[in-house]
Amino acid sequence: MIFRQLFDQTSSTYTYVLGDAAAGEALIVDPVLENWQRDAALLRELRVAPVATLETHVHADHVTSAWWLKREFGCEIAVSAAGGVDGADRLLRHDDRIAFGSRHVHVRATPGHTHGCITLVLDDASLALTGDCLLIRGTGRTDFQQGDARAMFRSIRDQILTLPADCLLYPAHDYRGLTATSVGEERRLNPRIADAVGEDDFVGYMSNLNLPHPKLLEIAVPANLRVGRPDPAIERERGPDWAPLRFTVAGIWEIEPAGLAELRSPVQIVDVRAAAEFAGPLGHIRGATLIPLEQLAKRVDELSREVPVVTVCRSGARSAQAVVLLQKAGLRQAANLAGGMLRWTAEHHPVAAT
Repeated sequence: MIFRQLFDQTSSTYTYVLGDAAAGEALIVDPVLENWQRDAALLRELRVAPVATLETHVHADHVTSAWWLKREFGCEIAVSAAGGVDGADRLLRHDDRIAFGSRHVHVRATPGHTHGCITLVLDDASLALTGDCLLIRGTGRTDFQQGDARAMFRSIRDQILTLPADCLLYPAHDYRGLTATSVGEERRLNPRIADAVGEDDFVGYMSNLNLPHPKLLEIAVPANLRVGRPDPAIERERGPDWAPLRFTVAGIWEIEPAGLAELRSPVQIVDVRAAAEFAGPLGHIRGATLIPLEQLAKRVDELSREVPVVTVCRSGARSAQAVVLLQKAGLRQAANLAGGMLRWTAEHHPVAAT
């Protein structure tokens, strides 16, 4: 099984990917709008396709990328039936199961932070995704957006802390750099909800947190109630349209050798190898400009900012670094040749030699 925990620095949100590698299917839980291309790249690199995006609740601190991932992959959008969300493909209820390949997660309703909070338990109870209900040594807040401290107390005690003691718990947020906990740890060590804490103690604690409301509350909640679908007046691009590109987890765009060979629009090909390699056995792509990587930052003004750039090296490693340098210099239309000259020549595309 594939399990990945991804992080959004701005909102301190964890996004999770659960996948069945053999079946090529996955779930993605609590995806964040600004990271949808990163997440899509990871799914492709892991060779799994999402069958659904899932939300543990209607978030108030970030906008979901569920709509964008559905547009990209055709996956379902699944949310709690109690969340009041419009536009979802599947409304989840307590005891529902969501399958991915031969595996599944089991839905447990855990209201308290919001009416529509759910916890997702893996089929073998080895892990659970607790959303904003139970955090690591803490809990979600209950002072806005249908918050109910008594409901949260019962949700945590009845639906989460009844799981096996060694069940790993993964929250939707952490603000201190912690990544996971376990049922046993939280029953012993969570100051808000440990076994020795009574319901009235919990309610009193939650009534006196005095926290400021999330900064994005008025933007995030309306957007998440429509599964992240943008306002019709807002047009957000899927990605660059000057070539058939693929976004990578490394954070850059790549073009396949065949895509570059078939490209008919103008492009600047920049070979960042040493001069001896440029003239060596692998040759170089016809029309390429030689600018060794160590000279690129100083010679970037030799390149047009209006014409896209494809960077090339032997294997694609140095040229990936070159894309990052070009992006920092303000050249946004830049992509790396995947596999470099090794793949270009292996696929029998034309080369020049000097």
